Amino acid sequence: METFLNVFQVSSHTLRNGINFEMKGKWNEVFFKNNHPIVLELGCGKGEYTVGMAKMFPDKNFIGVDIKGARLWSGAKQSILEELKNVAFLRTDIEMIHHFFSENEVSEIWLTFPDPQMKKVTKRLTATNFLRTYQQFVRNDGLIHLKTDSNFMFSYTCEMLNINRYNVIFSTTDLYASELQNPVLGIKTYYEKQWLSRGLSIKYIQFVLEKKYELIEPEGEIDFDTYRSFGRNNCGKIVSI
Repeated sequence: METFLNVFQVSSHTLRNGINFEMKGKWNEVFFKNNHPIVLELGCGKGEYTVGMAKMFPDKNFIGVDIKGARLWSGAKQSILEELKNVAFLRTDIEMIHHFFSENEVSEIWLTFPDPQMKKVTKRLTATNFLRTYQQFVRNDGLIHLKTDSNFMFSYTCEMLNINRYNVIFSTTDLYASELQNPVLGIKTYYEKQWLSRGLSIKYIQFVLEKKYELIEPEGEIDFDTYRSFGRNNCGKIVSI
């Protein structure tokens, strides 16, 4: 990974010591060398979505973010082999993401099958604390996309968006049975195919990230998922809980 020119690895310890990331606010100028919109995939895993979107949209720049180097290696290597110039990968904790981008530097964020974190509100990637973080660097009309197999994650996000009056552009509990036409949504990762093969429907929400500073967490109880999604490093079993 250290030899890949399209990969940037910065430890949380470095950032907490006040050392600024050198390309913050300069991604287009220094790395991509164009003025195209920047799209992030947070928790990108092997980068299948990041790479797939980069191929579809050469007029946009894509950055996949994950903490696991073994996962990122796959997408980073593929991007190099296919000479994709509009792709980069960032290895860091998502909680530290605001250290890497300046105000209005990002146009969209994709959250592809994040851990629903049913017992830890502040760890959910659509929680209000994360939305406040995203607001620091996503433009005011920027889009957030959530794609998930989790009923819990979908329901929680819907309630959070409703109570805070966000503009939801599209929402469905069964993406592939919906009429939404978007080539990006046709990208299916290895693990998504596993979920589909087990009869799980894929949920999808797209909303506008408006600048809101008084955000409220939903108070009602949300039913937990009756299964635990298989981890990205195991054999692919879904386990009842």
